[in-house]
Amino acid sequence: MNRRWAVLGFIFAAILISYIDRGNLSIAETAIMRDFHLPPSSMGVLLSAFFWTYAAFQIPAGMLVDRFGIRPTYAAAFLLWSTASAATALSHSSTDILLLRLLLGLAETIGPVASLAFIRQNFSGREQGLPVSIYISGQTLGPACGASLGSILLASFGWRPLFAVTGLAALLWVPGWCWLAPRRSPQSATEAAMKPQPRLHWPILFSSRAFWALSACVFFFSYYWYFVLTWMPAYLIVARGFSTRAMGGILAAPLFTMAGTNLIAGWLADRFVAQTGSVFRVRTWFTGAGLAGAALILLLDLLPHRMAVLPVLILSICSFGVASSQFWSIAQYTPPASLVGRTIGYLNTLSQIGGIAAPLITGWSLGPQKNFGFAIWLAGLAPAIACLLLFAAGTRGLEKFRSALSSAETKPATTGSV
Repeated sequence: MNRRWAVLGFIFAAILISYIDRGNLSIAETAIMRDFHLPPSSMGVLLSAFFWTYAAFQIPAGMLVDRFGIRPTYAAAFLLWSTASAATALSHSSTDILLLRLLLGLAETIGPVASLAFIRQNFSGREQGLPVSIYISGQTLGPACGASLGSILLASFGWRPLFAVTGLAALLWVPGWCWLAPRRSPQSATEAAMKPQPRLHWPILFSSRAFWALSACVFFFSYYWYFVLTWMPAYLIVARGFSTRAMGGILAAPLFTMAGTNLIAGWLADRFVAQTGSVFRVRTWFTGAGLAGAALILLLDLLPHRMAVLPVLILSICSFGVASSQFWSIAQYTPPASLVGRTIGYLNTLSQIGGIAAPLITGWSLGPQKNFGFAIWLAGLAPAIACLLLFAAGTRGLEKFRSALSSAETKPATTGSV
């Protein structure tokens, strides 16, 4: 096997494990609230804490990868986040959990940066489609595996063994990575400084309706996603009365299905783009349709029977998967190649702000009665708003925005650029 594909397999495993580790608190939230006598608002703070440092340290994470290289940085970060996750088992208060979640978020910022850096360095532009899809599948399958495995461990042994087993077992990844990952001298500060830096033209950004629409869109659809990842396990147990094991199966089913749906939708979208020649039109309609489908989570407020939960979640979550993959395709296609990194970093930061907001607002809204009605309503409204924003930008607006950015990139630097 080609060595780079073997390394890619380790990257897939690392991202999958990272999503298991960050999702363990959601799986165990009802048990932790019971043991520590926490109200939903306090649990919302704990669920949100991961995203505080995850959002704040993305740019420093990129600097660390550039300075020290992928191999040692990824290994150190993985060791740190696995240890932080396992140490949650020793928590004696919500403060302990809060501090460990902050540490977990800080360490996991390295994963996406190092993973995408390896793909860019070792696969040509024509080859990157499959490696990136494999990387993204780790993000999709991680929550699914976490729900399945976590619910079994939680039901059989309790929440403390859940964190200890998943955190410590994951450490087996580190020696394999250190042995297999490429050794490459890090980029020196002098070399980095000598490279020409791309320019951002602020007047073009701030005057573009497409820029503001994409910015708001990513926040709203991320709100939906992080509600699902953080509070859906508690909803299934508290509001719908499912057992811990049943909750794991019901949540895992749509997440596993979502992974396959993403691949099929991506293939179909590429085919339509090839036939029509219109990248924005095809991907905007796929994204819009997916966001509209995600909004069907509102049906949970209208259909009280438990038999309706699984089909609604499958339809809603799989639709979101289609929307998410196509939105990020739009985000990568819109800017010039020299600004793709900044663009994705900016949009991903807004996405993590959605991750901060969803657990906090949900925890606050539940109240002592733990009524999820308002929370479900907000989670369904968010992708509907994102859909309207995307179509407000429009195909022509996105094309105009892309053309303006490309034209500005070829002009000499002005006071409106940095």
